[in-house]
Amino acid sequence: MKRSIAWVLLLVLLSSCGTSNTPVEIGSADIENESAPTENVTTEVNNVNVPENFVLIQGGSFQMGSPDSEAWRGADEQQHTVTVSDFYMGRYELTQEEYQELAVYNPSTFSGANLPVENLSWLDAILYCNVRSEKEGLTPAYAVNGETVTWDRSADGYRLPTEAEWEYACRAGTTTPFYTENSISAEEANYYGHYPYQIEENYFSQGNLDTKPGEYRQTTFAVGEFSSNKFGLYDMHGNVGEWVWDYYGEYSTQEQSDPPGPASGTLRVYRGGGWNDFAKNMRSAYRATLAADKGSFNIGIRLVRNAAAGSGSITASGPQSETVSGNGKVLIAYFSWGGNTKGIAEEIQRQTGADLFEIELANPYSSNYNTVLDEAQRDQKAQARPELTNHVDNMEQYDPILIGYPNWWASIPMPIASFLEEYDFSSKTIIPFCSHGGGRFGQSLTAIAKLAPGATMGNALSVYYSGDSGLSDDISKWLDDNGVKKR
Repeated sequence: MKRSIAWVLLLVLLSSCGTSNTPVEIGSADIENESAPTENVTTEVNNVNVPENFVLIQGGSFQMGSPDSEAWRGADEQQHTVTVSDFYMGRYELTQEEYQELAVYNPSTFSGANLPVENLSWLDAILYCNVRSEKEGLTPAYAVNGETVTWDRSADGYRLPTEAEWEYACRAGTTTPFYTENSISAEEANYYGHYPYQIEENYFSQGNLDTKPGEYRQTTFAVGEFSSNKFGLYDMHGNVGEWVWDYYGEYSTQEQSDPPGPASGTLRVYRGGGWNDFAKNMRSAYRATLAADKGSFNIGIRLVRNAAAGSGSITASGPQSETVSGNGKVLIAYFSWGGNTKGIAEEIQRQTGADLFEIELANPYSSNYNTVLDEAQRDQKAQARPELTNHVDNMEQYDPILIGYPNWWASIPMPIASFLEEYDFSSKTIIPFCSHGGGRFGQSLTAIAKLAPGATMGNALSVYYSGDSGLSDDISKWLDDNGVKKR
């Protein structure tokens, strides 16, 4: 396993810091938001020393997932009854200042003491929890042995929430798509405000929208800038997504108490959506996924601690390898409507000499822009699998597979879904590339990962429309980063 720089630094710190009762010292960097944490003061509640800016979440039962009637729900959001115990959760997403006090290296794309730390992998988050626990004289929640992580549920140290705890805390008693109820505005959360909830059906007539299009800030914001939910938690929708403990997998249909998620898997879950997500992907029930050893400019963490000791332990195996398996020929498979993705695919083929395959529909989308909006959006909302007219012979000979597509409504076009479901990508490497108009990947990587859970995901490339004069160099670097051979 290839670890990130932040992971290595945290391991070094963990081995040298020892156990201490001294609270973490917060530095003197300027704080942009007065309501955000300025010092690490602890208070004792129920015999638990809890830092200021943590909230006691009183447990209870709720319907986890979304009802069939919820617009843009996923098939993986089956509603089921879950009960969670009391726990403490941070009011705010972890800031860069807090992270740098212990990690010394800041991986974030955006720089600011009180901005949420991002670009952390799930593994980075696990190590940070342990380092902070050690620093404050707490019992670390996790034991890390090579690629294996074991969670001691009785430990009083910092940890990631379970997926059930996160959704319960986010909902704060609501049963609607957002804790703001049926919609959420760009004044209530930091997201891709041009695309409020259900905009997809209302591009040309927005009278039916609960929330009209708003500002797209294109950056993270200082934690606590927007209104909290009823539990006093800030940015549960938007700003950055937040890692949870769980592997990604199907929900159990049985009633559960304090579920830790599936026993095994290839992907970890993160929740809440971020600064460049559409509103539909910030819903309380929406589930995003990524490999445990990968981070993103759109993903951070929020810490929790036990209110009372749990019982037992859970062991999870290591993440997918970051290296391209590359045991066969290289295939470039792409779907293109306006020609942008096709141009990118052809430049990749020029540099690699790989086989080129265009994904084509038996019933092509209209060449008229307004009409294709209706057709493609209809397919995406229905999660349709349009029939393809051509097929790859001997897919078993290819590895890796470079898959290209336009970012449509923050996800993949449905012809890509048809393609991914036609073949077995287990143990192969998929390396995505996409063209976009400002949304970068959106949640397209999550969509691919869910459709090909047995594959390893390489480092993805996003290109603004058809790219600029630097496209060739960008592609060359991307191929090098993924270990794809060039001519």
